[in-house]
Amino acid sequence: MSLRFVLDPDLTPQLRAEIVALWADASNAGGAVGFVPPVTVADVHVLADPTFAGITDGPDRLLVGYSGERLVALLVFSDNRFPLKAHWCVLKRVMVHPDAQGTGYGSALMAEAARLGRRFGHEALHVTVRDGLGLDRFYARLGYREIGRLPGALRVAPGDDRDEVLMWLDLTPVD
Repeated sequence: MSLRFVLDPDLTPQLRAEIVALWADASNAGGAVGFVPPVTVADVHVLADPTFAGITDGPDRLLVGYSGERLVALLVFSDNRFPLKAHWCVLKRVMVHPDAQGTGYGSALMAEAARLGRRFGHEALHVTVRDGLGLDRFYARLGYREIGRLPGALRVAPGDDRDEVLMWLDLTPVD
């Protein structure tokens, strides 16, 4: 089944709850979306609530992906909030539900983000990746290139510091 994408959906209480549940499920499956397992829905709200505010109050934008009627993927186009960086965008909270891994949904989500990024007038997209999970290889297959690392920037546990990998996708206009 293919994904059906919705850009800037109404952040109803039901959708917020679905996003928080997806975020907790992704985190507890080891996904690098701001947490280290185990996390609860209450834990996720610490990051989710400000994320929702950035979407509802602007300038951030939300892209969700549905399989049938089920939310299975999402990402946030996070505005840089700085005029000298207005020509590119950061993608945050990129996630696919753990039981939908391996279906191609992640690649489809990122392809839709690139398509929309071009439509929004962005010249590039940027993501940060927690090293040690193979995510840099996933993004490289999609055309992203590593542009830098912050060594040991992410402390996932005592004695387990990971690099934060900076990835960049140049967006060339598609005719």
